[in-house]
Amino acid sequence: MNDDADQQHPTPAARPAVTVSAGYAADQLRRALRTSLAHPDPATRSRAAGRMEKWRAVLAGMADGTLAVGSRTPVAGLPAWVTPEVVRGGFATGTPAAGGPLAPYEEEAARRAGVPADRAALFEHALTEDGLAGLWQLLDSGRYEVALPEEAALLTVAWLVRADDFEAAAELVARLRPFAGRLRFLPRPADRPAADPNAVHRRTVGEAAAALRARRPKEAVETQREALSVWRPFDDELLAYWLPRTDAEAAAPARTGVRDGGARALRTAAPCAEAARLLERYRTLAAAHTRCGRHRDPKSNTGIMLRALEDAAAGRPQEPRLAGLLRHAVTSAVAKRGRPGSPEHARLRAEQARQAARPAHHRIAAAVADRLAELDQGAGTPDVDGPVAPIGVPEAEATGLPAGTVVPPRLQQAVFGALSAPPETLVERGLVPSAEVLAALVPQLVANATAARHADPALRTLAAATYRAFRNRRSLLLVQYAHQVRVDELPWVQAVAAHGVDADAGARARAAAHAALRRVGDLAVGAFPGTLLPNPLVREMSHLAQQAELSAPFTEELAADIFMGGFTPKFLAAARTAADLLDGSLYARYYGIDCAAVRSMAVVHAAEGLGSPSRRPRTVEAFDRLCAQRAGGDTGRSWSPAANGTVIEQAQILTTHNLAVLVRYANVAPAAGWEALAGECLATVCRLVTRVQGHPRPLGTLKDAAYAWRQMLFHLSLCPPDRQAAFAGHAAAEAARQPWHTAARLAPAVAGLRLVAAGGVFDADGTALGGLARRFQGWTTTGHWMRGRPAG
Repeated sequence: MNDDADQQHPTPAARPAVTVSAGYAADQLRRALRTSLAHPDPATRSRAAGRMEKWRAVLAGMADGTLAVGSRTPVAGLPAWVTPEVVRGGFATGTPAAGGPLAPYEEEAARRAGVPADRAALFEHALTEDGLAGLWQLLDSGRYEVALPEEAALLTVAWLVRADDFEAAAELVARLRPFAGRLRFLPRPADRPAADPNAVHRRTVGEAAAALRARRPKEAVETQREALSVWRPFDDELLAYWLPRTDAEAAAPARTGVRDGGARALRTAAPCAEAARLLERYRTLAAAHTRCGRHRDPKSNTGIMLRALEDAAAGRPQEPRLAGLLRHAVTSAVAKRGRPGSPEHARLRAEQARQAARPAHHRIAAAVADRLAELDQGAGTPDVDGPVAPIGVPEAEATGLPAGTVVPPRLQQAVFGALSAPPETLVERGLVPSAEVLAALVPQLVANATAARHADPALRTLAAATYRAFRNRRSLLLVQYAHQVRVDELPWVQAVAAHGVDADAGARARAAAHAALRRVGDLAVGAFPGTLLPNPLVREMSHLAQQAELSAPFTEELAADIFMGGFTPKFLAAARTAADLLDGSLYARYYGIDCAAVRSMAVVHAAEGLGSPSRRPRTVEAFDRLCAQRAGGDTGRSWSPAANGTVIEQAQILTTHNLAVLVRYANVAPAAGWEALAGECLATVCRLVTRVQGHPRPLGTLKDAAYAWRQMLFHLSLCPPDRQAAFAGHAAAEAARQPWHTAARLAPAVAGLRLVAAGGVFDADGTALGGLARRFQGWTTTGHWMRGRPAG
């Protein structure tokens, strides 16, 4: 199930109501129960137990009717703007995220105010003269945090009172008061104001330090360290004891009375003090160093020498068999490592000692965490190179680490995650590995662009904090074309929407939003070619477009398992944008798109308007039918996710899944150039198709490869025709360089590209040249042609 699934704008339709089965929740409960009972890690068992309780709440709420899963208001008695607690798959548990026991800062606020420790009392105190004065102080200083959007509500009331908008403040209080005893409406005090609004970070300094302190000694590494620093030197002591004795026996065969080649018994007239001392040393080491166990193996060279040592310490004569084993053990040890004191033996032990002396990573991690402790724990840091510099002399004295110790790369990466810098810098440094990670960072930028419409600095800070907190809200599972709650539906956001916005401020805000949209679009398209834009990122770009007053029809990826069988009007608008941009292009010819028909459909839709509220516009239903027909099926919802997926893929092809919208409305033009991006998409396709070989379930990989192929065609379509033909030749050569199974699978797709680039077309079934050329798409209901084992 797609956790980010969204079904766009609500559009009434004459379709049967859809309900959500409890089967998924029951399966998740079983999984959590199994993990809570059987997992070897106590922390994992504890987390699973917590998930189990949440899934029990989901099932109980669905059973007694207090939860309406699939609705925008899933919890009975709570309006849509209340942030629900949401678990995997978009299921609400019935508990508001801002509910539960009082947070420590709320308890402290109640103590300082001298009111009972409950939220209703805190709410009422915040509306008094003293309470408002405290909120005004927070507004002016900016020293507060808003982790959930509800925590900005009372700050907004205070701002409205100070702005003399008592009517709006009273109206907002009236909407909040019914929930004052349940929800947390107070902000969290902070030591410092918000950080640089133009910089973003993946994790805070405190999170990076906690990750470093959580590192524990690695058992395998510490076992090797013990072997090199303790047991190898002891082996040398054992060998040094036995070597002269076995040498002496070998030099005096006549005294033993045993024929050459037989085992000679090493006889001892009395207990050997040196052997007793060495045996006692062994017992002391074995008690203190327990990681290694090879010395306890009686068949090992060390074990044999120890058995013989026990006899020597006790004054017992050795049995002939043990004497033979001892001689063999000594000879093997010398052959393997050299005689103690020899140059080769000394070099070996010196290298092993050097390796054993290397400081453990967990000790270095603790030293780096101590460096981070001096920084602001609640924000990122612009300097991540200083904390990972080699250990200095003062630190060496304090930590016991050798001066000059270099921080290992993996520990450096933990610190680099806290780098606070523009997102472009994070991408350049490889700290943003995917579009999903970028999507998690973008709200920090969008929040500032959104808040720029307000002239008052305090309100801008508050609006930005509210937006960032709102983007932490998890998506709900929705049906019947419902859309997720938007930030402008929050009562406190609505209350200040028109405040502090003059003509100049509005123009600046629109310009800032448009610049941010292009910036995000350039990053998403240029840094991650061949990757489908994730829904959270699409929502951020859509919000920026609204702030810039652009009618940009951004479209989310729809989940095939809850697809309602049709699309909303913005899909048709996006298809019109793509048709205008790509009419007659390589992309349109490759996918067989009738751009004129799409444009005509969109023009009729514009004239048709929104139509009757009781039914969907006819043109949108026509777009539904067009996608279904292109997918080779009937229109309407299918209970087969694969069949739904083929229809959704056709909508993505017709709309280019936001690429055309970004070019048209955000003026996206990546610095690397379109042909370079096409080349990177091709590399992604080759990498993904290579994974198909031997993969038991490759369809997900093939769908990702088809996404990358489609983006390659889009980028290539924006290049001059001569470069398109040259690229088709390059694609054939690049495919041929891949492993034989990858080249064989790609051959029909490359042949199709070269065919269309040369002016040819596919047949109605998406093939040409007798099946040697094929149109590459991802979804299918009959078995993908790339899935089978290629001949070769």
